[in-house]
Amino acid sequence: MPIIVNVDVMLARRKMQSGELADRIGITPANLSILKTGKAKAIRFSTLEAICKALDCQPGDILEYSPDK
Repeated sequence: MPIIVNVDVMLARRKMQSGELADRIGITPANLSILKTGKAKAIRFSTLEAICKALDCQPGDILEYSPDK
């Protein structure tokens, strides 16, 4: 898939655990895991906003486009 989700990278930079992020943004750890592994088919802007707020980052820090070769 050409969209890469870099939540793990930002979690490591902020020294935060996945469970803590899930609690802060109000989603289950299972749903956060689906997002982190790139298996999610969509993300709500409200969820993306909450992630960016909790991790003090921009949407471009979380999502990356890498065209298929």
